[in-house]
Amino acid sequence: MKSLTVFLALLVLPVIAPAQDITVVRAGSQPPQPAPAENFTGVARVTRLVDAAAPARATTASVAFERGARTAWHTHPLGQTLIVTAGTGRVQQWGGPILEIRPGDAVRIPPNVKHWHGASPETPMTHLAVGESLEGKTVDWLEKVSDAQFNAPVQNAPVAAVPPGPTRAQILNGNFTPKLAELTDNVLYGDVWARPQLSPRDRSLVTVAALVAMNRPDQLRSHVVRALENGVTKEELAEAITHLAFYAGWPNAVSAVSVAREVLGNN
Repeated sequence: MKSLTVFLALLVLPVIAPAQDITVVRAGSQPPQPAPAENFTGVARVTRLVDAAAPARATTASVAFERGARTAWHTHPLGQTLIVTAGTGRVQQWGGPILEIRPGDAVRIPPNVKHWHGASPETPMTHLAVGESLEGKTVDWLEKVSDAQFNAPVQNAPVAAVPPGPTRAQILNGNFTPKLAELTDNVLYGDVWARPQLSPRDRSLVTVAALVAMNRPDQLRSHVVRALENGVTKEELAEAITHLAFYAGWPNAVSAVSVAREVLGNN
């Protein structure tokens, strides 16, 4: 009788799940993959970061869109959250206006809402995409976004006007050479950097390469930051510096690595 009592008591004890360890997905350990052409227009790369194991349902990926690239129309059974990390992009739900999204913006897409998202026509954009799976499915793909739909006017919610602060050129040169600051802002960044023949991302790579080759660490520091804002990834910067070591010299590349590590938090 005592054995039967012990057996029945064991049956009602709570089942303790095996302990799970924290895991860290290291930056660069998940190589980006080309986004499938049947679901995207233009060039986009997807880096899968987290595929949660049951009972969790969330998945996370980083998606980098070249300028003009976008998803097809699609829905998510449990919705999706986007967090913009670089560049300028667009998002639109069916029947609604196109909204511009920028670094730091978070976009919540409700379940089963037909929508698309991607870069702007002029600039690339990178975002994190967090979704949940329902019965193994996270997305239902629909038709492609036409050029006419993509190039429709952008409508943003009005924001309070904020007086602009001094530009970096004004901070560096304004008190001593205001004309140089004016030329830097209006001609270099206002005209040359805005020309459509090269994307801001490509211009950043060209500028970083030139500054590494000339061993200009002070200027390189600010342009590494600008490159990240324009959609250049940490891995691309590292590969550019490695490539340049063979053409610009080892000391220049080593100096560039020090600057990049300083800007990127020594990672």
